[in-house]
Amino acid sequence: MADPKGFLTTPRETPKRRPVDVRIKDWKEVYEPQPIADLQKQAGRCMDCGIPFCHNGCPLGNLIPEWNDLMWRGEQREAIDRLHATNNFPEFTGRLCPAPCETACVVGINADAVTIKQVELRTIEEAFDSGAVTPLPSERLTGKTVAVIGSGPAGLAAAQQLTRAGHTVAVYERADRIGGLLRYGIPEFKMEKSIVDRRLAQMEAEGTRFRPGVNVGVDITGEQLRSKFDAIVLAVGSTNWRDLQAPGREFTGIYQAMEYLPWGNKQGLGELQSVPPINAAGKHVVILGGGDTGADCLGTAIRQGAASVTQLEIMPRPTEERPDSQPWPTYPMIYRVSSAHEEAGERLYAVSTEKFLGDSDGNVRAIQLVETKFVNGKFEKVEGSEREIPADLVFLAMGFVGPEKSELLAQLEVELDERGNIKRDGEFATNIEGVFVAGDAGRGQSLIVWAIAEGRSCASAVDNFLEGSTQLPSPIAPTTRSLMV
Repeated sequence: MADPKGFLTTPRETPKRRPVDVRIKDWKEVYEPQPIADLQKQAGRCMDCGIPFCHNGCPLGNLIPEWNDLMWRGEQREAIDRLHATNNFPEFTGRLCPAPCETACVVGINADAVTIKQVELRTIEEAFDSGAVTPLPSERLTGKTVAVIGSGPAGLAAAQQLTRAGHTVAVYERADRIGGLLRYGIPEFKMEKSIVDRRLAQMEAEGTRFRPGVNVGVDITGEQLRSKFDAIVLAVGSTNWRDLQAPGREFTGIYQAMEYLPWGNKQGLGELQSVPPINAAGKHVVILGGGDTGADCLGTAIRQGAASVTQLEIMPRPTEERPDSQPWPTYPMIYRVSSAHEEAGERLYAVSTEKFLGDSDGNVRAIQLVETKFVNGKFEKVEGSEREIPADLVFLAMGFVGPEKSELLAQLEVELDERGNIKRDGEFATNIEGVFVAGDAGRGQSLIVWAIAEGRSCASAVDNFLEGSTQLPSPIAPTTRSLMV
C-alpha cells in the first residue's frame, strides 16, 4: 500500500489552474504543473482499502491502488506498466474523464477522495517525458486485415490492440486529420492536440495505418470494405445531434455545438487564415445545454471575445452535496464548476426555450425563456415567468441520439436497435458476419473511459473471431456485454 497514514495526514490537493485573466488570452491547457513531490503525497492518500471500489467505478478496471502505491514510492516505470495494462490512452482519460473512480473511492465516504485522475495523468506524462512510452509492434503478423471506421477513442483503442495482436489495421476517418472528437470536439484548452499526435506517432510506429479524408460509404463502399478486409469495426460514434424545433429555429445564428467547436479548435491551433465562419467575438452568446459540451462552447466563446455568455439548463440546479438518492459509490449528479465556468458567463437553471426571436434581416436577436418545474415525470411551464435574453449566437449542446444513418450503415445492412444505435450481441458483433461495433455507435452517447473500454473489448472479440482464440484483455466480460446492448 501507499503511505499508511496518508489519507489521515495529507489533505486532498489538485493542481492549480492558471489565473483566469491570463489563460483566456490563449488556447493552452489551463492547469499549472504540480511538483512531483506533491503528486506523490496525493498518491500516498490511497488507503489499501481491502475492496477497491474504485475498480468498480472505472469501466476499464484500472489497477488504481497498485499504481498509486508505485508512484508514491517513486517507481514510475513500474507505475506506467500497470497503467498501460488496462488503459491505452491515460493521457486522454487523465484530462477528459469525469473520474467515476473518484466518486467510488473508499476515502470519499467521509473525506475527500484520492486525486486518482491527477495521479493517472502525471504517471503517463512522466512516462512520456522519460522516454518510457515506446512502440510495441507485434512480433509476428497474422496475415489478417481489419478496417476500423472512425478515429475517436473507441476506434483508436480497438486499432492499437488489434495491431499489437499482429493484424494489419487501417483506420478510416472522414475528417482531414485523425482523432475524431478528440481533435475536433475537445477544445485546445482542455487537451492540446500535440497530446493526440504523439500517441498517433506511437501507433504508426507499431504498424497501424491511418486513412484520413476518406468518407467511408461514399469514397469507398461497404461492399468494397468487406471484400478487402477480414473484419470491420464500426466506431463511428454517436454524432446525430439532438435538435430543438422551437419557433424561430430557422433564424441565422443558431448552430449545433459540433458545427461551432471544430472552428474554435482550428482557430486555437492557428490553422485558419482569417476569422472562423462562426465567431463569437463581440456577440451575446446563449448555450442550450448544461453539460460538458456546453462548457466547451463557453470556454471557446470567451477566448473569441464574446460580449456575454449565458448557459441554459432545463434541470434544476444540482446540490453541492451528494443526493441521498445517489449514495456512495454511485456517480452523483452534483453541482460542478469546470474551468470555463470560472472564467465568465452566467448559468441559468430550470428554464426552457419557448421560441427564438429574430430581426428584420432573419438573424436571431433574442430567446424567450420560461421557468420550468418537474411534475409527475415531466417539465411544466411556470405561468407568468416568460422573459427575453439577448442572443446574437445560439449553440445547441443538448447531446446526441445515435450514429448518423449514413450510406455505410445501409450498404453494410447492419440492424439498429430501438434507440437507433447499431445493434450488437455480447461479442460486439452485428447481424452481419465479420462486422463489429464499438463505442458510442453501439452503446449510445457515453464517457471517454467507456469508449476505450469498448474499443479494447471489441478488439478482443475481433481477435477471437479471426484467430479462434485471443490473449487480448477485455474490460467488458463476454457474459455481461449483452446487458449493454
